[in-house]
Amino acid sequence: MAGPLANHTGDFLVCDCRKRLASGFTLDARVTLPLTGVTVLFGASGSGKTTLLRLLAGLERPDSGSIVFRGRPWESLAPQQRRAGFLFQDYALFPHLTVAENVAYAAPPATAAGLMEAFGLDDLADRLPHAISGGQQQRTALARALAAGPELLLLDEPLSALDAPTRLRMRYELRRLLLAGGVPSIVVTHDRMEAVALGDTLAVMVEGQIRQFGPVREVFQRPVDRQVAEAVGVENVAPAEIIGREGGLLILQVGGARLECVDSGESGSVVACIHAEDVAVTRDSAQVSSARNRLAGRVLAVIMEGALARVELDCGFPLVAVVTAQSAADLALREGEEVSAVVKATAVHLAGHFDAAHTRPRVE
Repeated sequence: MAGPLANHTGDFLVCDCRKRLASGFTLDARVTLPLTGVTVLFGASGSGKTTLLRLLAGLERPDSGSIVFRGRPWESLAPQQRRAGFLFQDYALFPHLTVAENVAYAAPPATAAGLMEAFGLDDLADRLPHAISGGQQQRTALARALAAGPELLLLDEPLSALDAPTRLRMRYELRRLLLAGGVPSIVVTHDRMEAVALGDTLAVMVEGQIRQFGPVREVFQRPVDRQVAEAVGVENVAPAEIIGREGGLLILQVGGARLECVDSGESGSVVACIHAEDVAVTRDSAQVSSARNRLAGRVLAVIMEGALARVELDCGFPLVAVVTAQSAADLALREGEEVSAVVKATAVHLAGHFDAAHTRPRVE
């Protein structure tokens, strides 16, 4: 888990601040963010993402601690002194101004004209916000935010106001626009697919704290503890006991089953994580693959999810697999039937130590 580095004076945003809300919720945010590309603040609703974004924007003041942007203290500066652009969930466009007037509101004419062209808004210049689509409103709001020449761009759930098909299409378009804008960006989202599509780096927030920070795919693949694993959507998270070592592998007791995984030096009680897409389901009883883990199981449920099927199994512990709908049909999976679940040793990740006396695992 990353913490603030007080000696960073270069291209970094160093946050070490605390804020207690009237509801009793406490934010304790400690992280050093590189000011390059797109950083995603990710977590469930109520984890503190928007509160942290408002602290960075200057819309809220921390109760204690510091915010340092490129070596400059920010925590006592007013929003206009920070030169941070803020894109709200509803875009907050001026309803009585045209697209061109919105973009030009805080920009020199030449800058506004360049942004209108870059964001494909010239044909919409004379329209009012209510007369354009959600995606067009987003482009207008983003162009307006960049028009003021910000040093940092902050976006709070920027796709949440769009309908599902537009939201899906705009994920990659938004990333392209953010990178084209040339301004480091911090985006808040609770959607895993959006986090993967938008971000270069990911900060996972749980209960007011940043629990893990790093490259997006690394965080999703290797969560540091049980709560992060659950936050990023690892479907199979189970307490396990290390009961042996053999040939560079750990032998785990997980419920009534044994699993093998790569030996990474842990011992004692741990948390075993397996992504559902890494679980293969078969009716073959013989060993027909190089996978180290072959578990006898019983189908508890098959839930169709469009082109995929979620298969819930009892393998001595609850195990979820995600297979294609065609595979589920070919296997004729039915509730109560006996199957085998196959998991490679490399697909079993240990996320910290499990402390039986507490609901949270220890991270060492």
